[in-house]
Amino acid sequence: MVNFDNGWDEVLRGEFDKQYYKDLREFLKQEYFRSGVEIFPPMEEIFNAQRLTPYSKVKAVILGQDPYHEKGQAQGLCFSVSKGVKIPPSLVNIFKELKSDMGITPPSHGSLVDWAKNGVLLLNTVLTVREHQANSHKGHGWEIYTDRVIELLNKREEPMVFILWGNNAKAKQSLITNPAHLVLTGAHPSPFSAYNGFFGGKYFSKTNEFLKEPVNWEIAD
Repeated sequence: MVNFDNGWDEVLRGEFDKQYYKDLREFLKQEYFRSGVEIFPPMEEIFNAQRLTPYSKVKAVILGQDPYHEKGQAQGLCFSVSKGVKIPPSLVNIFKELKSDMGITPPSHGSLVDWAKNGVLLLNTVLTVREHQANSHKGHGWEIYTDRVIELLNKREEPMVFILWGNNAKAKQSLITNPAHLVLTGAHPSPFSAYNGFFGGKYFSKTNEFLKEPVNWEIAD
């Protein structure tokens, strides 16, 4: 059973008893314990985004696709890697935009835990992946779960910002119907698309201009 102990348990009551999630759990058991195939992130880190950012504390949501699929990278937070791991190209570009937009000098590492603790829900649309195989856990139920998470956030009266980068994230925009919230979209920060609509989006400053209580986008080194 999944427990968050921070408000998510109440709003998600009954979700993990639904048939789609039971089927997903059985699929994950086979994947994690199958010989010769490594799955990321580690099981205990799958729900890190929600564990680090309580439901009532969410100020902004950054939506990713699925976890990094190389050893040591994924930590249950979209775009984030643990300290000591080489910063992936997409995150390098996110930090470049942060510097250009807010004048904040990027840290020497790629961990976004500080953002998560400051109210930024770093949610992937699919929460697990096979090593070396991007999108390998797509279509097994995670999308139903993360759609539900977005729907629950959409119901909140307290205004928040949804930051959607890339087509996979933008596909979720139809779930965000509450006029109290702000939606910011842009190209994916990947080197393949960042110069076609990601850079210059000023997502961080626009978020803080909208919120009553701004996000602290600085990350401790």
